[in-house]
Amino acid sequence: MKTVLFDLDGTLGDTLPLCMAAFREAIEPLAGRRLSDEQIVAAFGPSEEGTVAMLLPDRKDEALLRYLERYEALHGCCPEPFPGVREILDYLKSRRVCVGLVTGKGPRSAAMTLARFGLGDCFDVVKTGEASGPVKDRRIEEVIAEFSPPREDVLYVGDSPSDVTACRQCGIRIAAAAWSPTADVEALRAMRPDHLFTSIPPFFAFLKSFCGD
Repeated sequence: MKTVLFDLDGTLGDTLPLCMAAFREAIEPLAGRRLSDEQIVAAFGPSEEGTVAMLLPDRKDEALLRYLERYEALHGCCPEPFPGVREILDYLKSRRVCVGLVTGKGPRSAAMTLARFGLGDCFDVVKTGEASGPVKDRRIEEVIAEFSPPREDVLYVGDSPSDVTACRQCGIRIAAAAWSPTADVEALRAMRPDHLFTSIPPFFAFLKSFCGD
């Protein structure tokens, strides 16, 4: 069975600026100081539960609740997925491809975004992150164990250099999603992914070939 797994932030939608704004609005009032983009990005890797624990360990529970509230409240700045994403997901389902979401986000923020984007019914499996740190390779392995596809028939679609590393650890192919305004195209290219796309239409054409059309 062909299996296509997607990242969320920066892959299905331009949600990274939303995450940054929500972290800043949640944590700065509690910390009594401003956070730079670099400080926030340095805490990425775990789910938001782990990120707030790194940024404000002594008030992490309160910070997490504030983050989720601000994330939902600010989601109007990113109300839809990237153009073409819904069509791609519908196409994959019509071809009986196993479609999964494997994201480092926590379950609550991931559910908020899927609901806002109207994509809640598009995935056969959803795997989210952990507060302890990056677990994307483990989550990919969980999907493979559950659905038993040949590894050569599994494709991951993600926008981060760390996604390339996780896919190599799992022995699957990756299509680097470099179509987001936040994508670091050169950093992705330096990782030498199996495929790299800077816009969605050629990626869609590639997917059709991957599926045998």
